[in-house]
Amino acid sequence: MTNMGKGFYISKAVGIVGIILGAGALATIIALSVVYSQEKAKNNVNPSPTDEGPTIRPTVTTPAPSNEPWDKYRLPTSLVPESYNVLLRPYLTPDETTELYIFTGNSTVEFVCVEETDLILIHSHKLNYSKLEDGKLATLISLNTAVKAPSIQSTMIQKVTQYLVIHLDGKLVKGQRYQLFTAFTGELADDLGGFYRSVYDEGGVKRVVATTQMQPTHARKAFPCFDEPAMKAVFNITLIHDIGTVALSNGEEKESSNININGKNLRRTVFEPTPKMSTYLLAFIISDFDFINNTIDNVLIRIFARKTAIAAGQGDYALNKTGPILNFFEKYYNSSYPLPKSDQIALPDFNAGAMENWGLITYRETALLYDEAYSSSSNKERIATIIAHELAHMWFGNLVTLRWWNDLWLNEGFASYVEYLGANEAEPDWNVTDLIVLSDVHRVFAVDALTSSHPLSSKEEDVQTPAQISELFDAISYSKGAAVLRMLSDFLTEAVFTKGLQAVNGTGTTLPDTVEKIMNTWVLQMGFPVITINTATGFVSQKHFLLDSSSNVTAESPYNYEWIVPIKWMKTGVTQTPEWLREKSATINAMKATEADWVLANLNVVGYYRVNYDTGNWNRLLSVLSTNHQLIPVINRAQLVDDAFNLARAQIIPTVLALNVTKYLINEREYMPWQSTLNNLDFFYLMFDRTKVYGPMQDYLRNQVTNLFRYYENITENWNKIPDGHMDQYNEVNAISLACRTGLDDCLTLAQTQFKQWMDSDINQIHPNLRSTIYCNAIAGGGAEEWEFAWKKFLNATIAIEADKLRSALACTKQPWLLNRYLEYTLNANMIRKQDATSTIVYIANNVVGQPLAWDFVRYGGGSFSFANLINGVTKRFSSQFELEQLEQFKKDNADVGFGSGTMAVDQSIERTIANIKWVKENEQHVLDWFKAETKSK
Repeated sequence: MTNMGKGFYISKAVGIVGIILGAGALATIIALSVVYSQEKAKNNVNPSPTDEGPTIRPTVTTPAPSNEPWDKYRLPTSLVPESYNVLLRPYLTPDETTELYIFTGNSTVEFVCVEETDLILIHSHKLNYSKLEDGKLATLISLNTAVKAPSIQSTMIQKVTQYLVIHLDGKLVKGQRYQLFTAFTGELADDLGGFYRSVYDEGGVKRVVATTQMQPTHARKAFPCFDEPAMKAVFNITLIHDIGTVALSNGEEKESSNININGKNLRRTVFEPTPKMSTYLLAFIISDFDFINNTIDNVLIRIFARKTAIAAGQGDYALNKTGPILNFFEKYYNSSYPLPKSDQIALPDFNAGAMENWGLITYRETALLYDEAYSSSSNKERIATIIAHELAHMWFGNLVTLRWWNDLWLNEGFASYVEYLGANEAEPDWNVTDLIVLSDVHRVFAVDALTSSHPLSSKEEDVQTPAQISELFDAISYSKGAAVLRMLSDFLTEAVFTKGLQAVNGTGTTLPDTVEKIMNTWVLQMGFPVITINTATGFVSQKHFLLDSSSNVTAESPYNYEWIVPIKWMKTGVTQTPEWLREKSATINAMKATEADWVLANLNVVGYYRVNYDTGNWNRLLSVLSTNHQLIPVINRAQLVDDAFNLARAQIIPTVLALNVTKYLINEREYMPWQSTLNNLDFFYLMFDRTKVYGPMQDYLRNQVTNLFRYYENITENWNKIPDGHMDQYNEVNAISLACRTGLDDCLTLAQTQFKQWMDSDINQIHPNLRSTIYCNAIAGGGAEEWEFAWKKFLNATIAIEADKLRSALACTKQPWLLNRYLEYTLNANMIRKQDATSTIVYIANNVVGQPLAWDFVRYGGGSFSFANLINGVTKRFSSQFELEQLEQFKKDNADVGFGSGTMAVDQSIERTIANIKWVKENEQHVLDWFKAETKSK
């Protein structure tokens, strides 16, 4: 799944058997690509999750200590499902009596008894069962006429562990097959999980879609099932739906006919059986959507969306790019796409970014629909990468699946890595593969440098409850997973990586150890090292990098926080032979440098670590940046900024050294170093935008960005055209954004003038690339009139991407009363969709005026929000003892109900606040003096 904020593969020609997908068997990462052909035949390995999204904050109840099987979260191993026949009828209008939207259905599951038992446990959550003719909630039959099925003695619902518990009056026989039938009713709620409803307005008419999100543990809300990824089965789905609506599921439509039920004419659609697959990959949808289609290499590709969106051509880009991306992955895995069709559907209400349901991928509208008149370059890139991420899962995750959620990172990390390769195939002119450094590597460094981080691979016994499973859908699983797989691919070479050989020697690469031994140091312990190189002596050492160097690491590590580190490097602009650091420290003579030479390590940031140098080498690097910065590769210029700022936050180098790295930016025109700088300056804004440092900081940054602003003003002919290059288009936005943020008059005038022209003429001529920053700055500089205009445009927006830009910009106002009112709107799904409530509150918290309002709202407000993202977002600015005490009190006040999947996020926020307090105390004066001195010298 693609997380909101952010699948895998294998090859068929090479033959290696017996892969164990578990912690420690890290050679699997390579060998996974090998298994596809065998698993294609057997298809009995377990499934993996897909797209991550905010999880709704649950109340966690722990069952009383018990040895009863139904009080344990994991299924017993006695029964294995083989197939399901599921019939469902969703009602797209509310029940007249209860006013609830509901669905009815029945299910027959065929299973094999592999261990004698007199108990059937099957997952079930929020389903009401109908009593059958014998008064029981289920019927059990044996498929062998010679073996009589025991009678059902009693049934009960275990709400905490989410089971339908069936006690039998005798034992099921080992090796025999049985069928269990149930009939049930469930609510088609608007909770974005299981079988749920999405509501939208089209042409003034309210329309309802019945759709699904099963990952990770929501299939049990749609029908009773063995809801664990290893419990793969074949699914036969039948949907009863209103005439005029379209029914979709994982399989192709087998037959569709009109039927009459209780005097009502309806449609009955039956789908082809699915391949053997996990419950979390199921999907079924009833809508009145339209579609466009194409057939490539005998695969039917269809894009579904609201009728007006399809009519406006918003599905065309996705349709055009899906074929080339599918073809790329077929070559990458050396295996044909395993299904006859690939449906992709854009939903008005969807919690994640997208979800890799086999053959029927679901998306947020903003992740699939593209409209040139409204979508920016970054919107377009997001669509290409998310499509690639989900299609990658069709093999890696869906065809071959992880046994249990503790190794989710293999699934999501792999998809998060190869999404860049797939998108690069679709858009080769973008150089999108470089952006993994900003979007994933740097992003996850921030989380993985905390003591509350966690290893990529968890122990199976530590991941039991639905809340614990949901917690794994985080930056570590996605972004660190992607980063370490990219590192592996680099030191093995991509050719070896894709062949999936457990390579040591004779593969074109020389490794210091087996792949398994190297990778286990990155997978089985949390965190990453900082590599320190003394160029005077050649002495190279590693140390666990922590943002707060004094924090206490309580988590044990099997490798004592040491890693086997691949080092790609250059000396004075010339690439050198790669080195390996296998111990805590070593002398590498090749890395000695004279005063005329400079050393730069971690070329193109392919390694998952930070780099520090002796003072002399830092000064030589600063000199190169100031005189001829292009001698250093562009990705490494971004790295020098990011490493320096974070080494300074960890008190490894002085903060003024990090600030000195930014001085060369007055001559920098490339996107990646500027974006890296802005990402790091965000921390300075968070820490100092309420202090005396703010003014001098603004003066310095305004001076640094003015050249960049003038450069884009010139090449765009006074903002009348867009730059040619993809990265240049991004950096134009950075130039305007920082120039306006620092109060450059010409920039503020630009924003206000363009927005005013829109207000006066009601014709929006602002280029989609620039809309987010123009809207934000115009609303920030305006008052109620500008806000109300944007709010009206938001309410009437029919394009989700445009609505998102406006929703973000509305949080930029400096008027507290407007921000408070906006917070209240997040509680009303008619104003702010549930899927957008969390991010809206975080947008408000990013505003220095809105942050205390958002924090009070979270503490004392209500509503179901994606709590991990929420608590992270509203506490980022916390840097005082008072704020720390508030946060600790908040944790204490809610100890009785808990935070579910947000528990880790609360602890991380407390840890981050403690580090912020310390950092501000130690750095405020130095930073103030530096900004003042630099401003005076101009």
